[in-house]
Amino acid sequence: MSHIEAQISTLKQTADPAIADAIAELIDEGEDHELNRINALDFSRRRGFDEERTISTFLHAAKLGLFELTWNVLCPGCGGVLDAHDTLKSLRGDDYHCGLCACGYEASVDEQVEVAFTVSPAVRRIAAHDPNSLPIWDYFKQVFWSSGVDFDEESFAALSNEVVLDARELPAGDRAVVSLDLPTQFIIVFEPVTHAARFIDVQGEPTGQVQKLSLTYDHKGSPVETTTLRPGPLELTLDNKAKLRVLPTVLVAADALHHLIGKRKPFLTAKRMLSNQTFRDVFKADNLDLDQRLKITSLTFLFTDLKGSTALYERVGDLVAFDLVRAHFRALLEIIAAEKGAVVKTIGDAVMATFVRPEHALAAGLRMRAAMDRLNEERGSSDLVVKIGIHEGPCLAVMLNERQDYFGQTVNIAARVQSLSTSQEIHITGPVISSPGVATILERQAIRPIQKEAALRGIADKVVVYEIP
Repeated sequence: MSHIEAQISTLKQTADPAIADAIAELIDEGEDHELNRINALDFSRRRGFDEERTISTFLHAAKLGLFELTWNVLCPGCGGVLDAHDTLKSLRGDDYHCGLCACGYEASVDEQVEVAFTVSPAVRRIAAHDPNSLPIWDYFKQVFWSSGVDFDEESFAALSNEVVLDARELPAGDRAVVSLDLPTQFIIVFEPVTHAARFIDVQGEPTGQVQKLSLTYDHKGSPVETTTLRPGPLELTLDNKAKLRVLPTVLVAADALHHLIGKRKPFLTAKRMLSNQTFRDVFKADNLDLDQRLKITSLTFLFTDLKGSTALYERVGDLVAFDLVRAHFRALLEIIAAEKGAVVKTIGDAVMATFVRPEHALAAGLRMRAAMDRLNEERGSSDLVVKIGIHEGPCLAVMLNERQDYFGQTVNIAARVQSLSTSQEIHITGPVISSPGVATILERQAIRPIQKEAALRGIADKVVVYEIP
């Protein structure tokens, strides 16, 4: 048995065997571009697999060394990869800049950081392992643009026919002079390796006189400038002073370009990865650095606590109470993982968990309540009463006590909302109940939430909450 076969065999034991077989087939038979920056969600959709199982299997495969995990910071405008990192620790909190869009962005892990998988060069060597050898358009598709940009042959053909005035490969130290006939359009001279760009605003009366423009490529990250020229001939001088080849491309900012990069498909985000139980369990070493702060614009928190646990120990004794509490934890943790959530930590008899979407948290809360009812029924008692609170909002992903954790008022409110429960009711907040997915669950199960105002410890104003009776 080869080393790769042994890795696949181990993968089948730790993850979904059918997905492991599909991954083995992809590694063996897939084209090079299919093994670069694999979009796990697209892979699951095309193969008909469950998304969570697919993500988990790819994570286990990466841990085994079959794939390299990359965290790619994206431009929300064009979908370009502004920076690629091989670890979560490398993500910066400051601005990333896109030359093609001439905009700066603070990297939010919600939709601006893509998590992708590339086959390890030790498993199979592909062209993208040496990106400087890729042809121009393969470089654009495989390196510059993310796996969330939905390319097809027709749209890419339109790119070359309607948008591209010139595209060339310029080796390190080389210089080229390009002759162009400028149309009355807005022109972008974009270089995807250094991310340098120059805008040309072509306007006014046409001219027969040759206009001249010189561009130099290096790694100094100069701001994007706009030059105004007239329709007519242009002599464009391109000077490569970078230490690697560059790919200057002259584009017409027309509808065809916007159509090409405007078609998007779902991709695995860093936010979803941070709320994935397999990632938290398997990639503990890829946590944030101590001083890192990653902004998340929206995350759903679920807090639970076991009511009267001290009295429970007093009433039934340590041994029986310990078994009950352990059974309660086992049920809660299984439900959280099944509903696409992740356990951040347990504190005494309490659990803190995160979910990407509010409806997943509510579904988990309802299942938790039902699970406690079953456990109580099996034991002929009513000892296990879980208080549950759910809240959604912005937060920071941070490191606390050597654990990837979350910080902010959203976390504080979620914890306080849980404390409102006195029995097996669930309390949720306005942002949660306003989610369409939550409304669907409530309607389907004929649940009528009870609205009330509550004073939360440490929160200045009263908060509107909804009791799920």
